Amino acid sequence: MNTMPLGLLRRRLRGAPAGAAGPTLPVPAGGGVVLREVLDPVNQPLGAAEVTVTELRSHQVSVRGTTDPYGLFLAVLPPGSYSLLIVAEGLEPHRETVEVVADSGLSPQRVWLQPARQAELPVPGTWLFDPPHTAIRFIAKHVGMAHVHGRFERFEGGIQVMQEVADSRVHVRIDASSINTGNNTRDAHLRSADFLDVDTFPYIDFRSTRFAYRGGSKWTLLGTLTMHGVSRSVALDTTYLGMVNGGYGEELRCAALAKTELHREDYTLNWRSMLARGIAVVGPTVQLELDIQAMYRTHDTPTPPE
Repeated sequence: MNTMPLGLLRRRLRGAPAGAAGPTLPVPAGGGVVLREVLDPVNQPLGAAEVTVTELRSHQVSVRGTTDPYGLFLAVLPPGSYSLLIVAEGLEPHRETVEVVADSGLSPQRVWLQPARQAELPVPGTWLFDPPHTAIRFIAKHVGMAHVHGRFERFEGGIQVMQEVADSRVHVRIDASSINTGNNTRDAHLRSADFLDVDTFPYIDFRSTRFAYRGGSKWTLLGTLTMHGVSRSVALDTTYLGMVNGGYGEELRCAALAKTELHREDYTLNWRSMLARGIAVVGPTVQLELDIQAMYRTHDTPTPPE
């Protein structure tokens, strides 16, 4: 796409004075134009919406891009039939079939994206994490080297879903000694007093305070993370993946993906002092990801840990 034509189109679409100077649209002979102005549910231009144009006959992607800050997307394409898909977080995707006609000139069309339909929320009650289908992962940059990927092997937890979902509670307890980065020497060091000090602080705990709905399938999970004897408030960007009736025992299950960034020095893990001592360490921030699948509790299932 060409940003100069989009600048010209913005003036045209918003009623620039007649005769205002501007560049011409460089459309090759025999080519056609797809132009969309994308608006949100309150009629405001929607920038950074993802747009994909696919040729129907071959199913190959012809153009992929994003709307500009004014909600405009422009593509110059050979004549033919195309599928156009527009996607933005928290909004219902828009899909349409477009017939591109040679030398047809500009034919701007407006598209309004509507709020996404909310997935069915978990029924009120106790939901326990299913360890075989749940993962707690992290990514940290090793100072002077590539990223270190790791996970915690042992944990337990659950969700107490309330009638008002915003009042629901989550508790996760992680066995700090179960850290695994695929390197025994590094893992032993991470368990030591230089880092997690698992002999003194055997658990990492997260307790939520509330859920905040952000639209579509997006929530923010607010709570307190306690690690290395220090408690800090954290916010997890959470995507609710839905509820299904299935699995090996036909259990009722729900799933979610939650992410946050931790700053090691918030938990008195002083990476700078370790660097000064010549200890090779991971960097000051760690990306934490909880990929959760939980099962609805039956009458004989234990409650989440307190």
